[in-house]
Amino acid sequence: MSYIFLLILMLPVKIIGNFFRKETGRNLVIQTAKIGDFINVTPLLAYLQKSDVLISRSVSPLAKHDETIETVYFIEQQKRNLWQKLSFACHIMNRYDNIYLLQPNNANLFFAAVCNARNKQFLSTYARKWYHWIFYRTADGIVKHGKKTLSVNNYLQLADRSLCWESSPKHATKPLFRPAVYPDILDKPDVIRIGISISAGNKAKTVPPIIWKRIVDRLAALPCLFYVFGAPNEQSWMDDITTAYGEIPNFINMIGKIALEELPWAISRMDCYIASDSGNVYIADAVNVPVILLFGPCCHYEQRPLGKTLLIGDDKNICSYVFETQNYFQQDREELFAVTDTSLEQMEHFIRDLPKANALLNTGDA
Repeated sequence: MSYIFLLILMLPVKIIGNFFRKETGRNLVIQTAKIGDFINVTPLLAYLQKSDVLISRSVSPLAKHDETIETVYFIEQQKRNLWQKLSFACHIMNRYDNIYLLQPNNANLFFAAVCNARNKQFLSTYARKWYHWIFYRTADGIVKHGKKTLSVNNYLQLADRSLCWESSPKHATKPLFRPAVYPDILDKPDVIRIGISISAGNKAKTVPPIIWKRIVDRLAALPCLFYVFGAPNEQSWMDDITTAYGEIPNFINMIGKIALEELPWAISRMDCYIASDSGNVYIADAVNVPVILLFGPCCHYEQRPLGKTLLIGDDKNICSYVFETQNYFQQDREELFAVTDTSLEQMEHFIRDLPKANALLNTGDA
């Protein structure tokens, strides 16, 4: 609630500043979550064409290669102390005509509320606190977001209530950033290249080794090569698989070998991507790679890949949401991410129907 007192403190400055405000035509988009959430904001960024953004530093490698973004502010820097909060509030107060608030936590609500923009559109979620009313009183429009409403739809509707996810495509970088040098193994011919993420950052939402073993065994009859993508700190999850099952011959370990800004290009070389609800599945979706989503406890009605996607999981396990993420669950991970024989059959058919698989299998038959 300290941000309420900051807003009250800033009210005299805000009121006086409003007399000097001039039209700028500038947009500010506020979304300070991680990779997957940033990717899901890109349809709005593309629709607006040019915007400044208040984001997490963790997604800066993607943002710096995005032609829809002009100025980038990092939330970690702007809220590090009282002086920085007040300085940033004064800096943005009269700078923008349009404010789009996509992640309404206390800090973001304060920065959005202090602005004198002529058009301020706020997302209101199921995680809204009772004392947030003071911030929402400064909004010109509010889009209500529920646990079973698609987040991308609501993000776009902040700009235009008639929009939906089909109105504006996602992107990871715009245009797609191509590194000057990348591992040749990403272009290995005569195999079905399947990218996987064995970790979701949140241990509770990380697919356990036994599930990966079942998937790999089911696809053993196909010429699949599995590329394991991840940050350097995810190597321990790969070690768990190796400890349990030894070196899996058709696993290519790319953990820590691909920088985040190069990751969209690397994933674009895949024929399919398999993972739980993690940033990489949204990157895959943004570069038009078919996705098999092991959704586990995450609500796929609220957020999921929107291209060619196969959803694997049980709705009765859903208990984690975009604005109400859980780190602990009653069931163990083996139960949350259990794959039935029917699910495995669906996965195999999904991969067999891929253009690359069709080409390779038909050539082999001939």
